[in-house]
Amino acid sequence: MNEGFLFLSLLFCATFHVSLSFNDGLVANGNFELGPKASDLKGTVITGGKTAIPEWEISGFVEYIKSGQKQGDMLLVVPEGAYAVRLGNEASIKQRIKVIKGMHYSITFMVARTCAQEERINISVAPDFGIIPIQTLYTSSGWDPIGYGFKAQYDVVEMVIHNPGVEEDPACGPLIDSVALRTLYPPKATNKNLLKNGGFEEGPYIFPNTSYGVIIPPNIEDNHSPLPGWMVESLKAVKYLDSSHFSVPEGTRAIELVAGKESAIAQVARTIPGKTYVLSFSVGDASNSCEGSMIVEAFAGRDTVKVPYQSKGKGGFKRAVLKFVAVGSRTRIMFLSTFYSMRTDDLSSLCGPVIDDVKLLSLRKP
Repeated sequence: MNEGFLFLSLLFCATFHVSLSFNDGLVANGNFELGPKASDLKGTVITGGKTAIPEWEISGFVEYIKSGQKQGDMLLVVPEGAYAVRLGNEASIKQRIKVIKGMHYSITFMVARTCAQEERINISVAPDFGIIPIQTLYTSSGWDPIGYGFKAQYDVVEMVIHNPGVEEDPACGPLIDSVALRTLYPPKATNKNLLKNGGFEEGPYIFPNTSYGVIIPPNIEDNHSPLPGWMVESLKAVKYLDSSHFSVPEGTRAIELVAGKESAIAQVARTIPGKTYVLSFSVGDASNSCEGSMIVEAFAGRDTVKVPYQSKGKGGFKRAVLKFVAVGSRTRIMFLSTFYSMRTDDLSSLCGPVIDDVKLLSLRKP
């Protein structure tokens, strides 16, 4: 190999911190277990420059936090391993990742709010970006796994996680840990199901050693959604579940509507005006101690059905059907939960009914 070429290749990787792997799972040093040198730290504050954390480029007031560290009366707990980072005012962490141009991906990362009340996280993969509110906590541990989707416009993308907040105390910023990537293969509608990804099998990376699921944030459109085919059309998020840790009606994935009428998902399907269609779906519980009376409201254009479900919090489901006549060439299918629910074993964790195995078919005339 030409020595000059080898030198330039090594210089490129050293300068730009390109993660050479886009396999599903943690990005390079995604759990921050490789930390700054002791000489690059002043207490928890990273002072050794923008490349002090291996594989990452940092900007602004960034802290390196060890699990069990105390901040006033608050104990800081790390979800995976022993370390995480905290982003102060206008601080960010950045990594360049080699991907396949034109492919769809989802990023999953763990975030915890500290002492700021109106915290948000800005995540971007140029030219896309999203501002994700983190005021609402969905897990009692204080850590929520967040899913974000993008389509790669280049062979090497720049992923930036940024704290846009301005607090009097910069140490009140959010904690970040466990940054992972998953390749998405958006399914298409077929003659067996006019909805895309009706079983929710395609979605963001779920950390195998946690029972949190993944939070899919509100106001996510379907073009680059971490849940291909679906939009989160609500003020609050929905939760993406796996069968390894939850009861799932069909397959290995499902959606939990965790915030009442503020938690809704939707998809627009192609239909023929005047034709009759049947929307069928499963309603159940995730076997996560979410007990009591639940109602899922399903909408197909102007038509709706309310499906009651009495949950014992130990798993189970029922099938439901909504028959309707399409009035346009596109029909919006939407699901929401009528009530708020809390887990009986953890009164600080929101929960709700599970939906899965959603099918839309045209009804042939006899």
